[in-house]
Amino acid sequence: MEYNFREIEKKWQKRWVDNKTYQVTEDDTKQKFYVLNMFPYPSGAGLHVGHPLGYIASDIYARYKRLQGFNVLNPMGYDAYGLPAEQYAIQTGQHPAITTVNNINRYREQLDKIGFSFDWNREIRTCDPEYYHWTQWAFQQMFQSYYDNKLQKAQPIAQLVKAFEANGTEGINAACSEELSFTADEWKAMSEKQQQETLMNYRIAYLGETMVNWCPQLGTVLANDEVVDGVSERGGYPVVQKKMRQWCLRVSAYAQRLLDGLETIDWTDSLKETQRNWIGRSEGTEVQFKVKDSDLEFTIFTTRADTMFGVTFMVLAPESELVPQVTTEAQKAEVEAYLDRTKKRTERERISDRSVTGVFSGSYAINPFTGEAVPIWISDYVLAGYGTGAIMAVPAHDSRDYAFAKHFGLEIRPLVEGCDVSEESFDAKEGIVCNSPKAGATSYCDLSLNGLTIKEAIAATKKYVKEHHLGRVKVNYRLRDAIFSRQRYWGEPFPVYYKDNMPYMIPESCLPLELPEVDKFLPTETGEPPLGHATKWAWDTVNNCVVENSKIDNQTIFPLELNTMPGFAGSSAYYLRYMDPRNHTALVAPNVDAYWKNVDLYVGGTEHATGHLIYSRFWNKFLHDLGISVVEEPFQKLVNQGMIQGRSNFVYRIKDTNTFVSLGLKDQYDTTPLHVDVNIVSNDVLDVEAFKNWRPEYNTAEFILEDGKYICGWAVEKMSKSMFNVVNPDMIVEKYGADTLRMYEMFLGPVEQSKPWDTNGIDGVHRFLKKFWSLFYDRSGQYLVTDEAATKDELKSLHKLIKKVTGDIETFSYNTSISAFMICVNELSSLKCNKKEVLNQLIIVLTPFAPHVCEELWETLGNTDSVCDAHWPAYNEEYLVENTVNYTISFNGKARFNMEFPADAASDAIQAEVLADERSAKWMEGKSVVKVIVVPKKIVNVVVK
Repeated sequence: MEYNFREIEKKWQKRWVDNKTYQVTEDDTKQKFYVLNMFPYPSGAGLHVGHPLGYIASDIYARYKRLQGFNVLNPMGYDAYGLPAEQYAIQTGQHPAITTVNNINRYREQLDKIGFSFDWNREIRTCDPEYYHWTQWAFQQMFQSYYDNKLQKAQPIAQLVKAFEANGTEGINAACSEELSFTADEWKAMSEKQQQETLMNYRIAYLGETMVNWCPQLGTVLANDEVVDGVSERGGYPVVQKKMRQWCLRVSAYAQRLLDGLETIDWTDSLKETQRNWIGRSEGTEVQFKVKDSDLEFTIFTTRADTMFGVTFMVLAPESELVPQVTTEAQKAEVEAYLDRTKKRTERERISDRSVTGVFSGSYAINPFTGEAVPIWISDYVLAGYGTGAIMAVPAHDSRDYAFAKHFGLEIRPLVEGCDVSEESFDAKEGIVCNSPKAGATSYCDLSLNGLTIKEAIAATKKYVKEHHLGRVKVNYRLRDAIFSRQRYWGEPFPVYYKDNMPYMIPESCLPLELPEVDKFLPTETGEPPLGHATKWAWDTVNNCVVENSKIDNQTIFPLELNTMPGFAGSSAYYLRYMDPRNHTALVAPNVDAYWKNVDLYVGGTEHATGHLIYSRFWNKFLHDLGISVVEEPFQKLVNQGMIQGRSNFVYRIKDTNTFVSLGLKDQYDTTPLHVDVNIVSNDVLDVEAFKNWRPEYNTAEFILEDGKYICGWAVEKMSKSMFNVVNPDMIVEKYGADTLRMYEMFLGPVEQSKPWDTNGIDGVHRFLKKFWSLFYDRSGQYLVTDEAATKDELKSLHKLIKKVTGDIETFSYNTSISAFMICVNELSSLKCNKKEVLNQLIIVLTPFAPHVCEELWETLGNTDSVCDAHWPAYNEEYLVENTVNYTISFNGKARFNMEFPADAASDAIQAEVLADERSAKWMEGKSVVKVIVVPKKIVNVVVK
C-alpha cells in the first residue's frame, strides 16, 4: 500500500476537529504548559513558506510536552487591526472589516492544512468588540492609576487625590511628567479643569505633548518601525517630526522593574542586552546651567560630572522649547533652516546616522563650576526625549562631542595632564578618551580633583553639586513613554469623551465602546482623524450611550475621542485573554489565571525585541499591580526563530531578443539576468512551456538549452513577490504533504538561524517518510508488522534515537533530530525490522514532527486513541552500551583498514590480533615493527621501518 499523504492528512485533520483533539481545559491533575506564537497579522497575500517556521517549531514542542503528560495550551488568533487593511479600504472603498475577515479566512485555511495542534476554540481577534472590551478596560485602569515610586507599583489615582487634599504634594513620590509643588489649600482652590490637568501629570495613561513621526499623506502618526529612510513603509510617503498632544502610557515608570525582570526569565543573552540598552539605566547628576545675560536656565544630565571642567560647548535638541528663546536675531534664519531640515529625519535615523550637523544659536551658557561662558549649539544628535534634551559637550572625553568639535572647529580641552586627544585615543567600549599611555597621566589637571581616580572624582563632584545646590544626583533611563494615539480608523476606539477639553472615561459598565461607521477612511477636510467623519459619535452622560453629534451640548452630551489605539494595544495582554477568551465579566477569571499563570514558551521574531516585548512586559506588570496577572513576567522562555530567505531563480535573455540561454552557456552571449517564478522551476530546471504561459511577452520565447534542459541561475535573497521567489505552502502541501513541509522547514537549519528556502532538497525528506511507511507496508500493500521480540541491534537503534530526539527538542535542535530519524529508519530497514515493539515507540517520537502519518500508522498498529495521548518513551542506557569498538588500523600514520574488538579488550590483546591479521602482512612485508600504539577505543598505529 502506497503512502497516500493526501487522503491521510485530510482524514486526520477532520478527525482532530470532530474529536476536539486539541481543545484544552484547566486540569488540576496535570501540570500545565503554555505555548504561544507571536500574534500574526493576516495580510492579503496569505502565508508563504517563511511564515509557518515559528509555528511549526512551537507546535513540535507543544506536541512533545503533551506526550510527556503536560496539559498544553497552544492557542492562535489574529492581530487584526492595522494600517494595511485601512490603506486597502482607502484605495478600494471596501470596509477594512471585510478585507480583514477575508484575510483571516485565507490564513485559517492555510494553517489548517499544515496540521497545527492549535485550540481554535480559543481564537481571538483584536478587531472583535468582545476582545477589545478588555483593551479599553485596561486603558481605563491606567488612566485611573498613578505610579508610586516608593511602593514601586501602580496605585489608584483617587488615593493621590486624597493625599493632595490633605498635604498637597508634600511627601508625594510619584512618577510624573514634571515635578510640581503645591499645598492642600492650593489644590482645593483649583477649578475642576485645573485639578484634572494636574492629575494628568501623574496618570499612567495620560495626554501629553510629544514628538511624533507624522505622515501628512497618510494623515497619521507612525511608529518607528513603520518609517524607513524618512518615508512611510507603506506607500513611501514623506514623514516629518511634529509635536502633537497624544495619549501616552507611562512605561518609563516601570523602567527599573523591566530591568530587574530580565534576571528572572529564560531569554537569550543578546535579547536581554538589547532590552537593557533600550531601557538604558544610568546613574548621574542633573546640573543647572544659566544662559548668559538672561534669566533662562536649563538642566543637563551627565553620568560624568567630573568632566565639567572640560565643557567647551552646550548642545540643545532641535525640538527643545529653549531653542527659540536662546536663538539670537542674527542666527534666526540659519537656525530655522536647520530645524526645517531636521523635521524630515526620524529619531531612529538620527540615532544611527553618525554624520555631523548643527547650527550655533548665538547664545552662551555659564559653566557653574568654572564661570566660563560656552557657546550653545543646536544639533540633531541630541534628542528631546532622551535625558533633558540638552547636553554639556566634553569633546576630549566623548566621541560624538569630539566629532562635532572637530567639524565646527570648537575647543577640545583635555582633563588629564598630557592626555592625547587624537581620535586614536578614544576607548571604543567606554566612548571616552583614555589616559594617554605615552604621558602616563593618571590624575586630573584641576587642583580640586588632582590625584583622584575617575571613580573618586565622580563621587567628589557629586558631593560638590549637592553642597552648592547646583543640581541633584539622579538615576536616569533612556526608556521613554509609549505614544498611544493613532489618527486612523481601523483600531480600538478610546472609551473617552471630552468635557471642557479634558478627557473623562465612559462608565466601565458601558464597555465595549464599538467602532462607529464612517463614509470615508481618510482624515477630514479640517485635519481631524477619520473618526471625525462619524455622524453618531458623541457620549450622552445621562443615558450612557452613543448619540448623534448633532446633539452635543457640552452640558450632558460631549464629543468622543477621535483617535484610535495603536497596533500594540491589542497585542500587549492577549496571552491573558487566551486563557479565558469567552469570559464576559473579566479579562481572565482568577482561578483560570492562577492555573495557566504565564507563557512557558513564546516563539517569534527578533524584530519585536524593543517594541512589543517591552510594551507587553510593562502592560503585564501593571496588571500584576492590580492583582489581575498572577506572574509579573508574561513570557518565561523566549525563542526567536530565524527568517527563511528566498532562493531566487534567473533566466538569461540575450539582449535585444526574446531568446533565453541556459546558465552554462550564458557567458557566450551578451545577456541580461531576469528573475523568474520559482514555482515553474524544479531543481533549477525551467519548465519551458510554463514559462511561455507565465507572462504574455514570453509567449514567443526561444531557448538555447544544455543537454535538452534549460538550467536557471540562482541566488539567496529576501523572500519577496517582486523577486518571484515566494513559495506558497499550499503548493508544497499539495505536492508533498504537510508532514513533508513540517519536517523540511525544520531540516533547513537551526530554528534560531536564518536560512534559504531551497525546494531542491525537499524530495529527500519526502523519500524518508515513504521509507518510514515501508517499515509497515511493502509495495504490494502487505502489512509487515509482527509481534516478535526486538533484537538487541534494533533496540539500540531505537533508544539511540529516543535519546537524541529528546535532547534535541529540549534545545530546539530540530534539524539534527530529523537527521537522526533518517539514520534510524535506514538502520531499521537494513535490519529488516518490522517489530511492533520498536515501531510503536518510533511513531510516538516522530509524532511531533509528522503528526498525520503517525496518527495513521498508530491506528494501523491497533491503537484506538490518538497518538497525541500516548506517552513519550524514555531511553534505556543499557541498550546504548557499546559491546564492541571499531578501531582504525594505521601503518606509519596512514589508515589502511578497520577491525572490531570487544569494548573491554586489553591493549596487548588488540596489538597481538592486529599484527596477526592477514591484512597487516601487506604493510609489514620486508619491514620490522618498531612499536605499536593503541589509542583506546579509537585507533591502532603500527610503526614500521
